[in-house]
Amino acid sequence: WPGRLRSERGRPRRCYGRRMRRFSSWMRTLGLIAAAFAGGAATSHLAGASTQAQSPYAALEQLARVLVLVENQYVEPAQRNKIIDGAIKGMVAELDPHSAYMNAEEFAQFQEETGGTFGGVGIEVDARDDNITVIAPIEGSPAARAGVRSGDQILAIDGRPVRGERLDKLVKIMRGPPGSRVKLTIRRQGVAEPLTFDLAREQIHVTSVAAKRLDRDVAYVRLKQFQDGTHEEMLRAAARLRAESRAPLAGVILDLRNNPGGLVHEAEAVADEFLSSGTIYSTRQRSHVVDEAKAHDGGAFASLPVVALVNEYSASAAELVAGALQDSGRATVVGATTFGKGSVQTIYELPGGAGVRLTTMRYYTPKGRSIQAQGIRPDVVIESAQQQFPATILREQDLEGHLP
Repeated sequence: WPGRLRSERGRPRRCYGRRMRRFSSWMRTLGLIAAAFAGGAATSHLAGASTQAQSPYAALEQLARVLVLVENQYVEPAQRNKIIDGAIKGMVAELDPHSAYMNAEEFAQFQEETGGTFGGVGIEVDARDDNITVIAPIEGSPAARAGVRSGDQILAIDGRPVRGERLDKLVKIMRGPPGSRVKLTIRRQGVAEPLTFDLAREQIHVTSVAAKRLDRDVAYVRLKQFQDGTHEEMLRAAARLRAESRAPLAGVILDLRNNPGGLVHEAEAVADEFLSSGTIYSTRQRSHVVDEAKAHDGGAFASLPVVALVNEYSASAAELVAGALQDSGRATVVGATTFGKGSVQTIYELPGGAGVRLTTMRYYTPKGRSIQAQGIRPDVVIESAQQQFPATILREQDLEGHLP
């Protein structure tokens, strides 16, 4: 999903009950404070706090003051919902590059992504230093067929410069009804003049697994991202590969290159198919172990030798799988050091169709290594062609406000 890898999401969790009640209580408190200020009745000793610094409502008082100022003094009438949405977005975005508040429209788009179907041109993008970088085109998409590449920088969309624009806004512009067109102006390292791609949007059906049987009965399995159903897709691919020949499979090449991550529970299930026992990963929150995922017997590829391919665009859940196989001795990891996103985002549904993607945990490999801002270093290092142009390579450690 990195500024945002747009596909990194963490395991979706519905959050009602106590958390939702607290949110509603907070909003009621803010409303009361705003109303008090509008009527001139707010004081500096809300809730009986002895000083403003000690008051848990001091920050809300300030927010209410600014809200009233904007509503009463701004040059044009302001929309209250828009102002509040912006305030919440700013609050959450201040935490780290991967936490975000999504209004109802944005949350619906987010859920569309995890389902693997949307209308657009089919590229994964991220933001770095006000530049929009292509992480990877989705295989078979209009962008991929036209020749858009990983590492390309988008300069303009329909002639409108994108520098400084919000990533979510630009993603929304690139999406649209199938058959409509969008023009991307792209800068590519090593090419003197900008490139222009005039693309027709399509319904993008993202299949997350590609597999084939290679010479010497080696299975090649490429995982493009982790979305709803990835594990089941891989099992169907494994069954198909075995049915193609009477000869047993001799090994597996697991290709995680350009995989931006996705749903953690799907990555866990995939890793389990390569392991027979032991830890897959652990999650920690505020230095305490929250969960430890364990492998089970009977994995589809548990008895086969494995080579895992990674690069600088392998991120998050893809790094989780690579780290699990590397630490357990189940795979030789080959390629370039990975992106380095070792945090988990939990999805909270809010009233009115909105949602919050909040970083709640870090995850660790079976040997206790943190992936965050470090990535997975391969056993066999093979740098990609882009290593010739280091400035074009985006990793977690390059993102402003990243977790250490």
